[in-house]
Amino acid sequence: MRILVIGSGGREHALAWKLSESPQVDDLFCVPGNAGMAEIATCQKLDIMDNDGLLKFAKKIKADLTVVGPELPLVNGLVDCFSQERVTVFGPTSVVARLEGSKIFAKELMVKYGIPTGKSRTFQDRGQAIRYIGESSPPVVIKADGLAAGKGVTVALDREAAREAVDLCLVKRAFGQSGQQILIEEFLEGQEVSLLAFSDGERVVPMEPAQDYKRIFDGDRGPNTGGMGSYCPVPFVSPHIYQEIVEKILQPTITALGEEGIKYKGVIYGGLILTDEGPKVLEFNVRFGDPETQAILPRLKSDLLEIMIRTVEEDLEGVELQWSPESCVSVVLASRGYPESSTKGVSIYGLEEAKKMESVYLFHAATERSNGELVTDGGRVLAVSALGKDFQEARRKAYLAVDKITFEGMQFRRDIAARVCG
Repeated sequence: MRILVIGSGGREHALAWKLSESPQVDDLFCVPGNAGMAEIATCQKLDIMDNDGLLKFAKKIKADLTVVGPELPLVNGLVDCFSQERVTVFGPTSVVARLEGSKIFAKELMVKYGIPTGKSRTFQDRGQAIRYIGESSPPVVIKADGLAAGKGVTVALDREAAREAVDLCLVKRAFGQSGQQILIEEFLEGQEVSLLAFSDGERVVPMEPAQDYKRIFDGDRGPNTGGMGSYCPVPFVSPHIYQEIVEKILQPTITALGEEGIKYKGVIYGGLILTDEGPKVLEFNVRFGDPETQAILPRLKSDLLEIMIRTVEEDLEGVELQWSPESCVSVVLASRGYPESSTKGVSIYGLEEAKKMESVYLFHAATERSNGELVTDGGRVLAVSALGKDFQEARRKAYLAVDKITFEGMQFRRDIAARVCG
């Protein structure tokens, strides 16, 4: 089979790598890809927001399956475009993608169908939002309604910080149209966890849980990022909690969308918090997580391509995923200035030494080849993932590999998965 992967991040490299392991895959293509993906696939530099251009390319290479990685082309209707032309594609339609593209849409759906989530109010007017903050007890959470690359959420510990977050969205327009409407949500306490599942429109097949690290610095300090690392599985998610998430959140969400006349085919990602009252939804995403995917897929023993095909064909009944008993830790290496800015064209050294390590996987994100040399090409540059018999071993391997890699301005967290090694 000929497979096309859309995207250029660490998530897409991990997807391409896992798909390449399938005995059914003959040829692998990536658009636009990155330097790491180019080692296992044919990459083509095309605009991932050009639906017609991507459709034309998929037809040209006679792709048997196209896998859409990032959220932006999903919200932009790429799956709709392919489906109208009967070109097989993995991912939800633009109507479904509103579950991630609009936090207000997602919140209204959850409230209507009794899916556990935090209480919230929606605002477009700054004055009304500020008055509501004055009547609320901090901390509160301010969320831009639309897509903001993981940076549109502020946990405001006092009213001044909450007002600044409101102004960032509604006055300064820091997130453009995505911040024209905001949610002000109650602050929920508990451990956060991500649980992803395949959905064929009726049933869900859950993966193993992961936990990511959103802040830039150790100890969960500093601004939010797209994610600085992750680990899988999550020891504090008991079988009981796992089933509760599936039965009270993930499956009911797919059923609720069905009631609204919306069929969800693809991956649903629950960003959850485990409160004293049980698991609640912080947010939904409509694709594989980044960086969670880089910690989940090295443990997956099942054929990813087969699962994706069965998802598209609405045939997930009876499917059970097979997992390695090993633990996985994934550490993200970011460029100088991230998340506020990033540097490009900086030479990267040490990857060949790191690649020689057993059970270590290097997933490229913002990398490219320049005059035969590997260089940085954005904010999150690489993810270094490692498998081990337990988290202590996986962490040791991951950080040994990290220490072999250097580039000027490289920054990363030293505490990924430390909390589960104690």
